[in-house]
Amino acid sequence: MSTASIIKLIVSAVAAVGFFIAKNYVKHKPDDSIEPKKKKKLNRLFFFGLVLSVWYFIACVINEISGGPNGIHVEFDLFSNRVSLFGFSVSQTTVTTWCIVAVITLLSLIFRLFVFPKFKDIPKGIQNVVEIMVEAADNFTSSQTHNLSPVLGEYIFSLALMIVGCAAVELFSVRPPTSDLIFTFSLGLVTFILINYFGIKKKGFGGRIKALASPNPIIMPMKILSDIAVPVSLACRLFGNMLGGMIVMDLLKTSLGGYAVGMTSLAGLYFNLFHPLIQAYIFIVLTLTFINEATE
Repeated sequence: MSTASIIKLIVSAVAAVGFFIAKNYVKHKPDDSIEPKKKKKLNRLFFFGLVLSVWYFIACVINEISGGPNGIHVEFDLFSNRVSLFGFSVSQTTVTTWCIVAVITLLSLIFRLFVFPKFKDIPKGIQNVVEIMVEAADNFTSSQTHNLSPVLGEYIFSLALMIVGCAAVELFSVRPPTSDLIFTFSLGLVTFILINYFGIKKKGFGGRIKALASPNPIIMPMKILSDIAVPVSLACRLFGNMLGGMIVMDLLKTSLGGYAVGMTSLAGLYFNLFHPLIQAYIFIVLTLTFINEATE
């Protein structure tokens, strides 16, 4: 360990102890020489100073153990690595997807069979929260597609849950399936199938062909190409945005080294939770918009 590292550790430890002593002194000061507002400000200042000092001390220790920052170095493969499973070669993101589906299914069964084996007429607590979420998904889907099908609401809710669940696994240093182009293209392909299914269901096969040839048969090839481009566009949009979040997290980890402790957790709350919610919303809105256009 270098002299500079020892000095950093000593300074951060002394600062942490100093802030801790000062905070307790101000908090338990017997007389009223300090005004209440000023006392609160000092307590807040010493608290944040204590947190920063402890963080810096831990970061220095981790930095020394890990050997320090490695510089900006990110390796990325467009497609996920493959693993052998029961004699079959499958991608790691496929295995991760199965695990996510299994976890969501298990939690759903636990919720339905053990937490609420019988729903109450007047919902309370968790049941109330779940019903609000399901009703919000149904109402949003119905408003976007003019009550086209009640099944769409269930699919949209499951889709949102799946996208967020896929992104959340990155918190455990696992590559999210949404950063695999094959996975996002599969979601886009489902949207493409739903567009044509509901278009044919609402207008019939002849009506769907007529809609593609409207207002002039000359533009029919362009409309067909536009429909074919939908899954590609949706897949690349979702893939690019989710990949960007993953790269930013990797850049933080590799460039900051031990000093990234705590920072990656805060950044992960955005890039692995809030950001996926935004992308799920965009994907869902575009899906419902395309379905609605096909049925008008």
